[in-house]
Amino acid sequence: MGAHAMAADNHARPWYRERWVWIILAAPAAAVVMGVVMVVLAVRSNDGLVADDYYKQGLAINQVIDRQERAKSLGIAAVVQFSPDRARVRVKLSGTPASTATVRLILVHPTRAGSDQVVELDPQPGGELGGMLAPVAQGRWRIILEDRTAGWRVSGAWQSGESTIALGEARQEGTR
Repeated sequence: MGAHAMAADNHARPWYRERWVWIILAAPAAAVVMGVVMVVLAVRSNDGLVADDYYKQGLAINQVIDRQERAKSLGIAAVVQFSPDRARVRVKLSGTPASTATVRLILVHPTRAGSDQVVELDPQPGGELGGMLAPVAQGRWRIILEDRTAGWRVSGAWQSGESTIALGEARQEGTR
């Protein structure tokens, strides 16, 4: 081997031409990029699950429990029916509700508070109540039916593909 070949082997390449440098730097660079992405997501998204007045909401739980117990003592139950396109809702109340003039249906999404809906139900022919819904996303929802003046409330879980759900005593009898 000649002197010229040995000199070429001893000549080091610049650091940016070494593949191991880039492999080692890839992990910290990916961490920095993901950190920036997380900061952007945190700033742009809404913290729907965090409440500013969590203490007041905690105190209100007893009122909710009292309203549910009142519905149970009155024997109030409801069958909620959704139209196939989920644009209309019909409610058939049973039991002894004091008034159907102030009944409202609340659809609560478990994770997206911006998707929640409050529907004031109007009396319909045949003793039913009805109302219009905004488009409902697929998934699991919580349905709350309440009368603000009498102070009763019934609730249950609803899968958006189902057309009918029973709330209150009717639901409990069906699950026994």
